[in-house]
Amino acid sequence: MQATRLTLICHARTVAQKLARFPTNEPLEMDWQSAKGSRSVQFKGSRLMSAPELRARQSAELFGSRVEIVEALRDCDFGAWSGVRINDLQKTEPEQLDTWLADPASAPHGGESVTQVVDRVAAWLATLQATPGHVVAVTHPFIIRAALTIVLKSPAFNVIDVEPLSAIELRFNGCWRLRLPGIEPEGTF
Repeated sequence: MQATRLTLICHARTVAQKLARFPTNEPLEMDWQSAKGSRSVQFKGSRLMSAPELRARQSAELFGSRVEIVEALRDCDFGAWSGVRINDLQKTEPEQLDTWLADPASAPHGGESVTQVVDRVAAWLATLQATPGHVVAVTHPFIIRAALTIVLKSPAFNVIDVEPLSAIELRFNGCWRLRLPGIEPEGTF
């Protein structure tokens, strides 16, 4: 049986990230059009997927032009907090923010809870288990954090930081595993 290889890539940086705001459907901060296809050699022959939001689709075009939009990769619905600065919530709704951070089933913003996001990502990962080959999925920090908590069977969701354009690799061969690829030093071997 051939294994499923999944590379999850976080979208490139947005102004909302830079300002520590909950995301909206904003574009990338970078000039992504001039960089289209600049990273396509990295994953040649892979199936390329993207979350539906603009920032994810623009980032996916850095890796290739044939992108499959996958609804399950969409970012968390932050409800009333979309576009709001985290610092502002700490001042105006500190109890609700604390509840949201402490209880993964809570959704004081009126959108999705962390539990709902994790369940959605788990269902999507299950669909990939019978898909041999390499899948590259460009998505959001929340989705990557959810995938890691599922694979590692850990409640560590809130202690995982995902930087723009960072990538993780997961493999499925009977069970999902986190794979950390090595880097060969230049000039050796």
